[in-house]
Amino acid sequence: MTAKQVSRVTVMTEDETGRERSGPRLSLPLPANVIALQETDRREKLRIVEALLFAASEPLNEATLGCHFVEGEDMKALLEELQSLYTGRGVNLVRVAGKWAFRTSDDLSFLLEREAVAQRRLSRAALETLAIIAYHQPVTRAEIEEIRGVTMSRGTIDVLLETGWIKLRGRRRAPGRPVTYGTTEFFLGHFGFDSIQDLPGLNELKGAGLLDSSLPPGFSMPNPDDAPDLREDEDPIEDEPLGEGHDEDRDEIA
Repeated sequence: MTAKQVSRVTVMTEDETGRERSGPRLSLPLPANVIALQETDRREKLRIVEALLFAASEPLNEATLGCHFVEGEDMKALLEELQSLYTGRGVNLVRVAGKWAFRTSDDLSFLLEREAVAQRRLSRAALETLAIIAYHQPVTRAEIEEIRGVTMSRGTIDVLLETGWIKLRGRRRAPGRPVTYGTTEFFLGHFGFDSIQDLPGLNELKGAGLLDSSLPPGFSMPNPDDAPDLREDEDPIEDEPLGEGHDEDRDEIA
């Protein structure tokens, strides 16, 4: 190559370099591993949530799951995405009592049925008492008897406490300081409710034949509320000094 040719090549190279600096740059295609990085990170988060729920012995809420991620992670979006991935499978991700858990698909439940000793059914009085507590909580024994219109035996409340469906909430700020009752998370989980607001309403009860179609004028269903915080007219049970309170209520706690 002659000196003239070398000079020409050098000039062309400098001109091309100048055009590259002054002209628009063409975006090169990103490597496949960089493109898939965000998607891979998302899949890894779903795997973590899946593993936590699978290994848990009880349903987990979003706050508990969020402890395994950086602050501000959208756990609700992750759970809903994981729920959609399990739609139509033998195991579904469901929300129960405000928490999340894997449950066998309803249409496959017959495969898991096994014969067992039949348990004693709740009496009519216990079922009515449970319904009153669920809809009217927090409620006292006297209020339950007033709604039912009959005196209630002590064993009725004991049976419901043993099942874990109801709990002692506090004491009403009233003469005798009667105990107030409410439902538990186990109650929601047993009957498949996400929240207490999922209890059947007036029209649903009528449709199921559980309410007379000829109800008195102005009849309405209460709005159930199982908020754990004590009401203004309730005091904590553990704060009560020894020797105070009604004898019958102390027997219930014992």
